Amino acid sequence: MMKEENNLKSSKSIFLIPIVYVVTIWLIYWIEIQFDFIFNKYGVFPRNFVGFRGVFLTHFIHSNVSHLFNNSVPLFVLLSSLFYFYRDVAYKVLLLGGFFTGLITWCIARESYHIGASGIVYLLFSFVFFSGIIKRHFRLVALSLIIIFLYGGMIWYVLPIKEGVSWEGHLSGFIVGLLFAIVFRNRGIVREEHQFIETEFDALFDEHGNFTPPEIKQEVGDEKVE
Repeated sequence: MMKEENNLKSSKSIFLIPIVYVVTIWLIYWIEIQFDFIFNKYGVFPRNFVGFRGVFLTHFIHSNVSHLFNNSVPLFVLLSSLFYFYRDVAYKVLLLGGFFTGLITWCIARESYHIGASGIVYLLFSFVFFSGIIKRHFRLVALSLIIIFLYGGMIWYVLPIKEGVSWEGHLSGFIVGLLFAIVFRNRGIVREEHQFIETEFDALFDEHGNFTPPEIKQEVGDEKVE
């Protein structure tokens, strides 16, 4: 009973952060529309001191409902996967990864306001995908490929193929996810190599698999006969 309660509690916590994150970005957008605010200016503006605040804020700001919706579903799926498979490093990947994604964007991007959680989406996608390959955990690789299939070749948007899209933010997240997959390669789900433990039965066979019966010993009185 105790084990079942712990599993239920653990299962609930897996979805807590994804739900809170998605609800938060929708709430922020609702406040922006409802009170006629413009939060775009709080996004990343590269190589500008004031624009550096966007490194921390950009992942919560979106330009329209379509932008918000396109990020929400993969964000929920990938965050849930992160907190299920990598509970011990999930917060580090999300918080530090989000910071470095914003920082690299601030360093390399065009001089414009860069907003949206898509940098986090690419961070999580890259981390889950490459972790699956490095750890040889192919369920994670399969999950990443499903995400690619469902969301229309998102991998191509790390390149400047569409005007008005922050491919620099996508590329930054993708790079950070790959680096974190390497750094945390021994954390989270790690494929275990099975070790062979020899038993008494195994000792009856030589290295070529031939049966070698043990020497039969008998004891008679105080004298041992072999």
